[in-house]
Amino acid sequence: MKRFYAVLTPIGYIASNWFVVRESIESGNILLWAHPLDTMAGMFANRIATAFAIDLIVTAFVACVWFYFEGRRLGMMRVWGYWVLTLAFGLAGTLPLFLYSRERRLEELARSGRS
Repeated sequence: MKRFYAVLTPIGYIASNWFVVRESIESGNILLWAHPLDTMAGMFANRIATAFAIDLIVTAFVACVWFYFEGRRLGMMRVWGYWVLTLAFGLAGTLPLFLYSRERRLEELARSGRS
């Protein structure tokens, strides 16, 4: 699975952030943070966009909570970095990156006999 997560990480970051880069260039709304009111207006422009936005916001929150507790349970370092990556670049690349790092950590623990 580790290799699968390694492949999904850049795909997730590129696929979702392609549109963010285009929007950043066209509007000056860098990473969708420079003009937060414009970002919110776009996210909640209609019921369909609102449904996707709320789903993603809740999912990202749950993922960040899980990153913290799973990272702490496994003794992973700098779990806060996954929060930063999620806020800056989204969950599509950060989740598989975390899963890749988690798999590496589980392998380390298994090798040392502390799983």
